Amino acid sequence: MMGKATFACASASVALAWALTIGTAHAQVGGDPAPVQTSQDSAAPDIVVTGSLIRGTPENLAVPVDVISGEELARQGAPTVVDLLKNLTITNGTVGDANQFDTRSQGSEGVASVNLRGLGPQRTLVLLNGKRMVPSGLGIPIVDVNMFPASAIGRVEILKDGAAATYGSDAISGVINFITRTDQEGFLVSGDYRWIEGSKGDYGGAASFGHKQDGFRMFAAVGYTRRSELRFTDRDFAVRPYATNPQGAWTGGGNPGNFDYNGTVGGLNLTADRGCTGLGGFRSAPGSNTDRCFTNFGQFDNLVEPEERMQAYVESEFDVADNASVRLTALYALTKTRVTSSPSYLPTLPPSTNAAFGNGSLFVIPGYAPALRDYCALYGASSGCTTGTSGALDSAVGLPVLFRPFLQGGNPLFENGENDRGSTISKRDTEAMRFTADLNIALSSAIDFTTSFTYSQYARDYDGTDTFGDLLQNALAGFGGPNCAYASTASRAGLTPAQLAGLAGQNGCTYFNPLSTAVPRNAVTDVANPNYAGTRSPAGFNLAPGAGLINDLATIDLFFRTPNTQVVTEQFVGDAYISGRTGLRLWADDDIGFAIGGQFRKNTFQRRLSADANIAVNPCPGTPLNPAATCNPTTGALGFLGTNPDQYAEADIYALFGELQVPIIDAINLQLSARYEDYGGRVGSTFDPQARVKIELTDWLGLRGGVGTTFRGPPAQNLSGSVVSLQVIGTGFRAVEIFGNPNLAPESATTYNAGVLIDSGGFNASLDYWRYDFTGPIESEPVSGLTGALFGANGTANCNNPAFAALQARFTFNLAGCGINNVSRLRTQVFNSADVKTSGLDLTASYRGELGSVQMTVGGAATYVLDYKIDDLFVEGVLVQPAFDAVGLLNFQTTAYPIPRLRGNWYVQSDAGPHSLRLQFNYVKGYTDQRGAAIFGPNLGALGGASVTTGKEIGSWRTFDATYRLALESGTTFTLAAVNIFDRDPPFARLDPNYDSFTASPLGFTLKAAVSQAF
Repeated sequence: MMGKATFACASASVALAWALTIGTAHAQVGGDPAPVQTSQDSAAPDIVVTGSLIRGTPENLAVPVDVISGEELARQGAPTVVDLLKNLTITNGTVGDANQFDTRSQGSEGVASVNLRGLGPQRTLVLLNGKRMVPSGLGIPIVDVNMFPASAIGRVEILKDGAAATYGSDAISGVINFITRTDQEGFLVSGDYRWIEGSKGDYGGAASFGHKQDGFRMFAAVGYTRRSELRFTDRDFAVRPYATNPQGAWTGGGNPGNFDYNGTVGGLNLTADRGCTGLGGFRSAPGSNTDRCFTNFGQFDNLVEPEERMQAYVESEFDVADNASVRLTALYALTKTRVTSSPSYLPTLPPSTNAAFGNGSLFVIPGYAPALRDYCALYGASSGCTTGTSGALDSAVGLPVLFRPFLQGGNPLFENGENDRGSTISKRDTEAMRFTADLNIALSSAIDFTTSFTYSQYARDYDGTDTFGDLLQNALAGFGGPNCAYASTASRAGLTPAQLAGLAGQNGCTYFNPLSTAVPRNAVTDVANPNYAGTRSPAGFNLAPGAGLINDLATIDLFFRTPNTQVVTEQFVGDAYISGRTGLRLWADDDIGFAIGGQFRKNTFQRRLSADANIAVNPCPGTPLNPAATCNPTTGALGFLGTNPDQYAEADIYALFGELQVPIIDAINLQLSARYEDYGGRVGSTFDPQARVKIELTDWLGLRGGVGTTFRGPPAQNLSGSVVSLQVIGTGFRAVEIFGNPNLAPESATTYNAGVLIDSGGFNASLDYWRYDFTGPIESEPVSGLTGALFGANGTANCNNPAFAALQARFTFNLAGCGINNVSRLRTQVFNSADVKTSGLDLTASYRGELGSVQMTVGGAATYVLDYKIDDLFVEGVLVQPAFDAVGLLNFQTTAYPIPRLRGNWYVQSDAGPHSLRLQFNYVKGYTDQRGAAIFGPNLGALGGASVTTGKEIGSWRTFDATYRLALESGTTFTLAAVNIFDRDPPFARLDPNYDSFTASPLGFTLKAAVSQAF
């Protein structure tokens, strides 16, 4: 067995293979989980390592744990949490960069998550000093590791195996444990700035103080970070022409939009607004029945949202008796960010009969509307407008998914000096806190009693932007504005169209113009619209210039809403256990260790919505105009985001657990653990055992292995309630309702791990095989699977097929009927999904030696995923996702994250006195977009028969980085870190931001300078 000094030296060298900006931290030799400590007193009490509850656990424990020391992270330029997680070879599908277009990260702006093995971030248990932090109340309940203060972290330990037997629910794929510093004496202050092209850069500062004396220790840290905005338009790759990527944030339901300009004649005959191309849109197949205007909403969005983060942490530990000590900690964190989005969303809910000219299916621009009269006169015969037998202009109609109030011209309600594009901006404010209290009593020299209490809270306050469809329809018909005397249903009851025409635009009532003539310019390119109504006199009728043609803010402000949601999750954990050494031995020199105890957890979830978003206040599209309005089903009044009920849910969990450390002989150490948890109600209980063993064959060669079961109980909020997400269906985003399911069962997995360990002189290596047999994962039903099964490649394949009737009933269609491009909404639920089997190999190696006076380290780390097999998945008796192997696939809108087959880092590190230099190459193997003909087949309507196939194969992601660090004896440290030196763009993917934000980075080359000073 290695001595502690040898072990610490080896750990530091191997950790270099994993520490990032430039790399990722690597497993210690033999996977030993003991931490790297730079100046811990030798007399400090035994620690509890990640993977065991027994104090004084030996360093040759069989648990596969990687350790990243704080010192090594500092030597790599103190990478951000997102940078660190994206370069860990054992993770896939990292949430951290802005991506409002994928349901797995929607609403997660400012949040960072850990996703070990790509099994989902909700299945990685995140700990701070070995204790839980409450998950967020977002769509996927994950722990936001951005809330942990970087200036306080002394090391990070990652357990790469299921660990429910030790830690309980959520540890299916593993555990990541952030551990604060215990060795600091005095003050440490630091500051940094990161240059990013096209951005104002990222910067921050931190200060910490530590002190210890006999029987007392304290530590405190505060930090501030600022991440600056990076727009789609700041990167050439992020906004591409329609012909290159029709899925690259292009929509067939924009503004300029698509209307039937003779809507009362011969059924629907939708055509593009003639102002489409002049405002930067793409017009497909003019003169045909597929004449559509496509506009780009990505140019209004951000690749990186501006984030402002503040954190404070304090802990103290003191003796209360000769054999007892207390440890108290407190954490507070605040993040302020936003989502910068399209100027408006699709009004997917059609107006009800409570609105003027509302018919429950279409939006109507009456023939008397000044905007329509002007448009028809402006474009003449090419407009498609017709005049009825009475001599009056026919009305125009629009499908709810083929136009929106604002896009190319921005939203005037939000346009200002900072937001020159007129994007909508919705706040995302997060506040988190956690308090812990531990009492440790030494019952004897060998046995301890520990009891602890943890309370944590995560509060998210966020806005959205959306449209009340009935109020929009009223404005189209000339009954808009806050002072309209005829706005309500009752005021217009029984009136004929002719009578409505006489009242429209009178007595405080105003019009809204949805046509291109209301748009003065392209808000992004600033190219003027030559046909803007405000620059010419109205043609064809007697009307004062601009009246009824140019949209006023008061009219917009009435129908365009900002709903608010506040979500608070809380967790209380109380546990008590006895651990230590039994005094019993087998054939080894060490005693058998044990731990036994119990735990109680209480989780609560609370969601409160403003009146606009609350279905109890606005149950129907017509409610804003008629409080007695009815509808079936109740859809709420918001057109796109939808409305939800307030929700409160809670769960009480009771657990019993035990662990044995059994040194059989000096060369063989066995770990046995088991846990029982009871969720009550329909969920029931779980029992999970685990066994691990470490065998030292020689002084330099060892083996380790383990098998066990692990689980995750369903979050309380998944058992009831509902939430709305935005997902791509057909030609654009649609509202997808996700309902809770009271019949959810806990998900479970059997995990296997086997490894070979080498420690010979300066050479260290490990090769581990891992496998997860995962049963009943709790997921949302896959949208692409549901749409693919019902609509097939031609968009209507199984419409009205009796065998698909129950599946078809999940969809709400517009007036055009069943078809993928006619979907208004989709109803799904959370369920126990298809089983998953995944396995792979982790390889690490490093060699440390001297080259003259320079200490050199070379090495690398890689993870190779052998398989990620998902079984057949059925919904409503229909096969919606055939069994497939997700390795090497993008897995968009499936139940898997992107799973590249190979990830690796290779590095060279040199240290000479106060100088250190590191060069590293990072690699992610390319993968395939598994979507078929619906995405990569012919796009006949859009491109005149051409096919768009680029992006089917997503290239590899390769970056080369360098970090230089100077550590002076005065306590001053300077660091310069260059990331992605060759300024590579992320590989192209047929997604809205034109790259995969779960895997690659949009930043390009960055240069970070940092300085710190110890006092």
